[in-house]
Amino acid sequence: MSKCFIMAGILCRSIFVCILFGMRNRTGKPNLVLASKSPRRTALLKMVGIDHVVMPARSEEPVLFSSDEIIDEARAREICCQLAESKAKEVASRFPGRIVCGADTIVVVEGRCFGKPEDESDAKRMLRMLSGKTHQVYTGLCLISNGHLLSDAVRTDVTFYPWSDEMETLVNTYADSGVPLDKAGAYGIQDFGALLVERIEGDYYNVVGFPLATFWRLLAAFEETL
Repeated sequence: MSKCFIMAGILCRSIFVCILFGMRNRTGKPNLVLASKSPRRTALLKMVGIDHVVMPARSEEPVLFSSDEIIDEARAREICCQLAESKAKEVASRFPGRIVCGADTIVVVEGRCFGKPEDESDAKRMLRMLSGKTHQVYTGLCLISNGHLLSDAVRTDVTFYPWSDEMETLVNTYADSGVPLDKAGAYGIQDFGALLVERIEGDYYNVVGFPLATFWRLLAAFEETL
């Protein structure tokens, strides 16, 4: 009997996803609006077949931390959720009746929070600080529709290889390419930055910038509030 209930639950959730994302609303547009310009996030949603439109927030991100501030896990989760909520709220005001998803990723090492680097030199500084250490990657997710709001944050631990001549060459090459300048912590685990990573513990897609499994479950819970 328990297996039947489990299968029924899976079926119900699958039907929900198909109804919400396999079909479009009365205007013929996708129900989900992604409040992010990240090509990685939209690629991940497409990978699992979730139809959506991309509409980045127009306003500047609020500054919620300073480079010399030491934060704990609770504060890190709060920061990334607040940043995701800020994006989602701004976009939701332009898309009434649609489900808007905001997302934001931060990197924390020894209590210091890293956003995106300012330039190549700043990227090299961040990557050297991450070398030989285990840091935390947090992604905040926020769903908003018609005044309803639900958010969550996911943490993954990432360990870089120790600093060495080889690491210095990799870091300099990577930073000088300009590729990591749009990424929190100055690296992407899905590109050249993978060569710096010794191991991870947790959701790989969270490090990419969009924890798909958590998003799907958050979406299912959010549907119940509508």
